[in-house]
Amino acid sequence: MKSVFPDGIVLSVEAIILAGDVAAGDVIVLPDARDAVLVKQVRLGQGGFILKLVPADDDRPGAERLVTLTAGIRLRKTSR
Repeated sequence: MKSVFPDGIVLSVEAIILAGDVAAGDVIVLPDARDAVLVKQVRLGQGGFILKLVPADDDRPGAERLVTLTAGIRLRKTSR
């Protein structure tokens, strides 16, 4: 998801994806949120995909939170 130009400039690219296309290690922006989060774990649970998330700039264990997303929710995925 990165564009690299001959002079070495790397641009960050965003894409709209579905919740089912998220994998551990992805940096995403949740609907109605401004800040990016890092996906630590993805599992299928009752009602949708359960994501374990931490702020993209803070990887402390206490910063983790769980979010359940349905398969149809659209997210923004950013390159890291």
